[in-house]
Parts: sequence; structure tokens; C-alpha cells
Amino acid sequence: MTDDRQERIRRRAHAIWEQAGRPDGAHQQHWDQAAAEIDGGESRPKTKSARPKGPAAAKAKPQDSKPKTARPRKGSAS
Repeated sequence: MTDDRQERIRRRAHAIWEQAGRPDGAHQQHWDQAAAEIDGGESRPKTKSARPKGPAAAKAKPQDSKPKTARPRKGSAS
């Protein structure tokens, strides 16, 4: 590993750590991600899908294009 490459990885890993909120215990993941980015993504670690699952997925679905109309309340005299 060249000193220049290692320094670039170190700086990128530090930036990733700061962007993640400076968590404890994630240094290896940050280093691996930075190395993958510096090396052009050849050894990029697998990441979780950005697609929501569970209850969040239902909220993320696009709504119908029909506008919803307000229903009158029960018991209201108009």
C-alpha cells in the first residue's frame, strides 16, 4: 500500500465517519468503504438496500392520482 493511497483512504474514512455522526466502533467499515471508493469500487462492501421494508414501505408507495374528497362527519347538522 503506497503512503499516498493510505493517506487518501484515511482522509476519506474520516469524512465518512463524520458524515455518519462520529459513531464508535465502525472504523473498519468506514476504512473499507473509503478503500473501495479510492480503488474505484472494485472491492466495495455490500450495503443494505435503500428500499424501505415493513410499515415504512406502505407509506412510501405512490398515492392514487384521484383527489380524495372530504366526507361529512357523522352527527353534524349542516
